[in-house]
Amino acid sequence: MRSRLFWIFAIIYSSLHNIGSGSTSTTLKRPRAGDPFDTFPKNFWQEFSSPFTDTPEDEELEVTETTTHEPFPFFADPYTTVNISTQLSSNVYLHCRVNDLQGKTVSWMRRRGEDLTLITFGQHTYSGDSRYSLEFEDPNDWKLLIQFANERDEGPYECQVSSHPPLVLLVYLTIIVPHVEILDERGSATPEKYYKAGSTIELQCVISKIPHPSSYITWRHGPRLLNYDTSRGGISVKTDMLPGRALSRLYIANANRQDTGNYTCMLGNEITETVVVHVLNGEEPAAMQHANGTRYSARPSTMVVFFLLCVYACVYGRTVATGHPFGR
Repeated sequence: MRSRLFWIFAIIYSSLHNIGSGSTSTTLKRPRAGDPFDTFPKNFWQEFSSPFTDTPEDEELEVTETTTHEPFPFFADPYTTVNISTQLSSNVYLHCRVNDLQGKTVSWMRRRGEDLTLITFGQHTYSGDSRYSLEFEDPNDWKLLIQFANERDEGPYECQVSSHPPLVLLVYLTIIVPHVEILDERGSATPEKYYKAGSTIELQCVISKIPHPSSYITWRHGPRLLNYDTSRGGISVKTDMLPGRALSRLYIANANRQDTGNYTCMLGNEITETVVVHVLNGEEPAAMQHANGTRYSARPSTMVVFFLLCVYACVYGRTVATGHPFGR
């Protein structure tokens, strides 16, 4: 910086000196030997014409362009298709976990072919079926609750996020209908059972295809609940929950005529099976078929007809052979 000021003063001094000597020639002359300008750097005038700054020559101004994008919503689970199974009459949740929602809206829809029916939008439910509702669980689970699921609820559901493009999670719901069967003490299925008065009624309820048991197995005699009945006495219910199935046994000791009627095994309110029980007084065991629940008794009139037919056959046979009804 000081060297530049020195040369500036030298230029001013030289100009004043030429003016003072009365030189008016405008012819450009080559500088004389020993002229102080001969020692100027070649790039002096370029540097002289530039602004006087102390900015280092090797410093460069770098401009970096940066762009910031807002986070994009995404599903927390690493899949876009889910299969869920539940048994008939149970409550089921369909889960939809979304991260970085950023003000976007989550909706649940029911798909039937090409048609989509809106169920929920945000935390509001728009379905006319009161069994459907939305429950949000922190931090990111938008759960669709279906109560008392029935066979009409089976099919595809979609969880949609209102991003661009929209995010879609497909959930397929399968309704499993358990199979119920009532067996007797021999393990035979029958719609009717006969017991002698004073004997023990024993019925077995076998329920298969139960993925997630959600209710108790109950026994009813007509409308009366037997599981916790203490008024009669002698009633016992034992239930075993096994993988994928259940077995419940009903015992009624010292059976009497009042124990006659319909006996129903129930899982929930919609899964039922019924058998008819007859309690008989004064009947011989031969008159009751426990295996198939049918009853047969030979009547006297039937025996008389059978006897007369035999006599007629014998007499007719002798008449044809001898020509005389009693032979010769």
